[in-house]
Formats: sequence, structure tokens, C-alpha cells
Amino acid sequence: MTRTEPTSAAFAAAVTLKPAEPEHFDRAFTATTQPCPWPKAYGGDMVAQAAAAAIRSVEDKTLHSMHSYFLRPVDIGAEVRYEVELLRDGRGYATRQVRGFQNGKPVYVCLANFAAGEPGSREYATQPPADVPDPESLPTAVSYLRDTASRPTTQPPHTMTDAVREYWGGGRSFDMRHVPGPLYLTVEGERTPHQAVWVRPFDRLKPVDGLTDAQRDLAALAYVCDFTILEPVLRVLGLPWTLPGLVTASLDHAMWFHRPGPVDGWLLYAQEAIAAESGRGLATGRFFTAAGVHLATVVQEGLIRTAS
Repeated sequence: MTRTEPTSAAFAAAVTLKPAEPEHFDRAFTATTQPCPWPKAYGGDMVAQAAAAAIRSVEDKTLHSMHSYFLRPVDIGAEVRYEVELLRDGRGYATRQVRGFQNGKPVYVCLANFAAGEPGSREYATQPPADVPDPESLPTAVSYLRDTASRPTTQPPHTMTDAVREYWGGGRSFDMRHVPGPLYLTVEGERTPHQAVWVRPFDRLKPVDGLTDAQRDLAALAYVCDFTILEPVLRVLGLPWTLPGLVTASLDHAMWFHRPGPVDGWLLYAQEAIAAESGRGLATGRFFTAAGVHLATVVQEGLIRTAS
């Protein structure tokens, strides 16, 4: 069988929305969650789809923040209806509420804020972590998983399957390279509360109907941010993704978009574990361009449950 090259098609499909007749609020769109090897859909689908829905209801302003709650698990490969409430349209700012519905129930909700921008404002930006290896010097997920598969006697019991390996290797639309190493089978490197992940689309992002390229890039950051944001918490706790009995789920999420920047090249996603208690973990993340420009900041709390 010929192996196809990984692409960013899943992201483009996720944020391609269809206008629908509103049932609850002012605007409505439908979108389809993308395949993944878990029981329920990937949380970044909902964040990016809600961002796209909110963006398509606002003119002459740019999304600068989102605050989300994941209310129920979402079915994979099924439509979610996003209803947008136009809460406020001011001269400088606009606010939207977006609710996602599936099977007649609310599954996701967020508030999104937009800004017109003010020229001449003073600026400050934090700096990326120092001494992070170049992404091209780091193994891809495919090569890492291939190498570890050749050393089965060194690995503890795990829940890795061919479907999971294929998804991590090329099914997420983005190439991801970890510093320290990944948490797929074991916690590679020290159990530190810090990690960084280089991310880049597998190929150039395609145009998305209803979004400008700059708006699509904001949605891309919202989409990719959820894949690894809980990993610094898992790392410091010594929990690899394939540990039998491990259950994780996104609970709530906040994201701020500080300045525009292209998403087609390498981005450094610097992450830190903040807290872990009572089955929940909180982490922060910051996106930087390869040149060190700070694009966005993420805070997320998630469920982290183990068998013992």
C-alpha cells in the first residue's frame, strides 16, 4: 500500500462552515468534527469552528480573545450547529457568544471579543525561551514512533494502536516536535513543568471559504493549541499518553491573540504546568514565530484521571 504524505486538509475541513438557519440566536453555521482515534472528537475542532463562526459575524474588527467551556463530549464525524449571538457591536470592540449544539443538546459555549485596533499604542512582548533546539534537528512523530516501536522490550505496558500511531504521525494537520522528547509512550526527558513544541502545517494552508488568510491563521492557532496544552502537566506527573487507564478531557479554555503573523512556518509553542489537583490540571502556552514574535497566549484546564 502506498503511504500518502500528511497534509493540513483535516484543519481546512474542520473550519469550513456551512451557513444555516438560526434556531436560537442571530446567526448559525454547521461544521463537521474530524476523524481521530479516540471515543470523542478533538476539542480543538470546537474552538476553531466557534472562532470561525464568530469571525464570520463581525466586520472590520479582529478576534483578540476567546473564553470557552466544553460542556459535553462531541461525536466524531458528525455535524455541530454553532449559533452566534450578536451581543455588542461598538466602535472599537464587538462581542459574540457562540453555542455549539449536537443531538439537541449544548456541547460547547464561548465568548469571543473583537477589536478595531488603536494606532500609536505602546507595545511590549515577552520573549521565547532560550536555547531551544532548531526544529529540523528534532525527530518527527513518525520517526520517534518508528524508533520506539523497534524497542518494545524497553517500553512499559501501553495502549498504543496502529490507528493512534498513524494519527500522531500525520493525522493532526500539523508536524509537532517536542523539547524535551514526546510523551507518546514514555515521558522522555526530565519531569519538568516546562516543555516546548515546534509546530508547522504539513503543507501550505489552503484558502477557507468565508475567511481571509489572516482570519484562517487565527483559526489555525485555535485548532492546534489543544493537542499538547495539557502535556506539561502530564510531564511533571510522569504520565505518558498511552498509560493504561489515563483519561483526559478539555474542561475550559482561554486564548488571547496579540498580533497577526503567518502560520505556514515553524511556530514555537512554549508551555508550562501551573497546577494539578482533584483530577484537574492547568497549563499555559505561548505561541512565537521562529523569529521570536509573540503571537498568542493560551490557558487551559483539563480533566486528568488515572486508573489508580
